[in-house]
Amino acid sequence: MSFVVRAANADDLQHLYEMAKRTGGGFTNLPPDRKALAAKLERSAAAFGRTHDDVGDDLFVFVLENTETGEVRGTCQIFSAVGQKWPFYSYRIGALTQHSEELGRTFRADILNLSTDLEGASEVGGLFLHPGERAGGLGMLIARSRYLFMRTHRARFADRTLAELRGVIDEAGGSPFWDGVAGRFFGMNFQDADEFNAKHGNQFIADLMPKHPVYIAMLSEHARSVIGVPHPSGRAAMRMLEEEGFAWENYIDIFDGGPTMTVRTDQIRSIREAEDARIGRLDAGLGDHKDGEKRLVSAGRLDQFRTAYGWIKREGETIALDPACAAALGMAPGDSVTHVARW
Repeated sequence: MSFVVRAANADDLQHLYEMAKRTGGGFTNLPPDRKALAAKLERSAAAFGRTHDDVGDDLFVFVLENTETGEVRGTCQIFSAVGQKWPFYSYRIGALTQHSEELGRTFRADILNLSTDLEGASEVGGLFLHPGERAGGLGMLIARSRYLFMRTHRARFADRTLAELRGVIDEAGGSPFWDGVAGRFFGMNFQDADEFNAKHGNQFIADLMPKHPVYIAMLSEHARSVIGVPHPSGRAAMRMLEEEGFAWENYIDIFDGGPTMTVRTDQIRSIREAEDARIGRLDAGLGDHKDGEKRLVSAGRLDQFRTAYGWIKREGETIALDPACAAALGMAPGDSVTHVARW
C-alpha cells in the first residue's frame, strides 16, 4: 500500500469534511463546516498559485492520499505568517515576585499575560490522520512533509515557526481552561467560541478579552491542572515536534490552554538534515537489500509538490530510487528529489 502527501484541491472538500467530523472539537484549523473548509481550500489554491517568492498571508493545505484507492486519509496545513489579518493571541506564563519586609517573606505569583509575541511566525497545524491509518509511520510522513515543503520554498516562510497543540477537552466537549478563564467574560461555552473562531477568526478576542494579567492562583484547580498540557491524542505529536527541535516556551492557547511550541525555522531537524539528489536509476529491489535505506522523499514545487516514503541507495553523485516512490512523486531518472532520514 502506497501513500503520498500532495496539495489539496477543491475535489477534496468532502474528504476533509468527513475527517473534520471525527476531530471531537477543539480543532480550530479543521472545523466541521463545509463553508469554512471550502474557504480554506480556496485560500490554499491562491497560495499555491502565487508566483512571488516572499512571505505572504498564505495558507497551504495538504492531504494524504492512498495512491492505490484514491482515498484521502489525512491532512495538514502550513500558515506562512500568522497575525496578518487579525492579531494572533497567546497567553504567556510569566511571574511576578514581591517582597514584604514586615512579614519577611517573598511571594511569587504565576500570571497569564495576553500576548501577540508570536505574530509574523509561520505555523504548522491542522494535522489529522484517519484513525484507521495511525500506524506504519503515516503520521510522521504527513507531519514532516510540511518541513520539506518549507525547505523547498524557504523564502515564503518566516524565521520562526510555531505549532499549537490542542489542549485538554473533557468528555462533554468542554474545556476546563476556557471555563476557568475566558468563558467568564464571553458568555458562551467553549464549543460555541471554538466554532466561531474557526469560521470567523479571533478578532472577537481582542474586543472582549480583558487585557490585564490573570493570576493563575485565582483559577480553579481543574483549570490550573490543564495549563500547557496537550490533549491525550496530541502527545505523540508533541514528541514529534520535540524531535524536530520545537520547544515549549510558556506560550499557551487562549481557548483551551494547550501548549504552543516554537522553533527557529532553519533549525527544524528535517530542514537541516534534508539532502538534494538526482535520480540516476530506478531499482525495484532496494527494499530487499541491506544497502537500501527507507527515507522521506519529496519533489516538485507548489501545487506539484509531493512527498512519499521511498527506498534510496546512494551511488556517487546520484541515487537509486524504488519505482513505486518514483511513480508516486511523478519522477524519473534525471529528475531531482529531496530526501531525509526516517527517524
